[in-house]
Amino acid sequence: MMKQCAFFFSLVFFFFHFPATLAQPSQAPAPSGPTNITQILEKAGQYTILIRLMKSTQVADQINTQLNNSNQGLTVFAPTDNAFSTLKAGTLNSLTDQQKVQLIQFHVVPNFLSISQFQTVSNPLRTQAGNSNNGEFPLNVTTSGNQVNVSTGVVDATVANTVYTDNQLAVYQVDKVLLPLDIFATPSPAEAPAPAKSKKKASADAADSPSSDDASLDSSDAVSLMRRAMGVSFGVAVIVAFCL
Repeated sequence: MMKQCAFFFSLVFFFFHFPATLAQPSQAPAPSGPTNITQILEKAGQYTILIRLMKSTQVADQINTQLNNSNQGLTVFAPTDNAFSTLKAGTLNSLTDQQKVQLIQFHVVPNFLSISQFQTVSNPLRTQAGNSNNGEFPLNVTTSGNQVNVSTGVVDATVANTVYTDNQLAVYQVDKVLLPLDIFATPSPAEAPAPAKSKKKASADAADSPSSDDASLDSSDAVSLMRRAMGVSFGVAVIVAFCL
């Protein structure tokens, strides 16, 4: 009887102790680190080229520093790898290092914009690339219903979806690379030079106009004739006088 009681109490202890031990909550995950734009894009996928350019131009470091050391928000337009693949072959390689920096900065607006704020935003938007004057780095946003369109003066892109937002950073996927006017504007054609005067006409003009030599000869001939006329007149006068 005593053995049975001991066995019973052992079972009760087992069932009440071990379930409580297994049910203990797991350790809470460590707090997320500082905001990192490249990690956000890597997690989203399909942004390999943009990530590479952000790192090589150090724009990624600028974004991360600004987000984690100030209260100023940012908005990033993120072209996918497919968007970059539509560029003309050699486009990126033809850019200088400074132009690559400006190209990536042109995709960054130095304040947080939600989708709804695009409906009331003032154009042109100023980007981190610099001056938004026409012909430089203007970026214009228009909306049609729920669709957001972005125009640079070179290309027209559409916001496809929201990649990330936390009320400080907003990342929006765009279907085209945003090409700024300052770098990609088509140069105006050079003014055509004035037509050259034809040699034939110049020769004809030269033939029509008397040369200085001809003019000299004409004047010399006239003087000679005058002298001869005077000589003849003098001779006639002398003969007449003798006859008288």
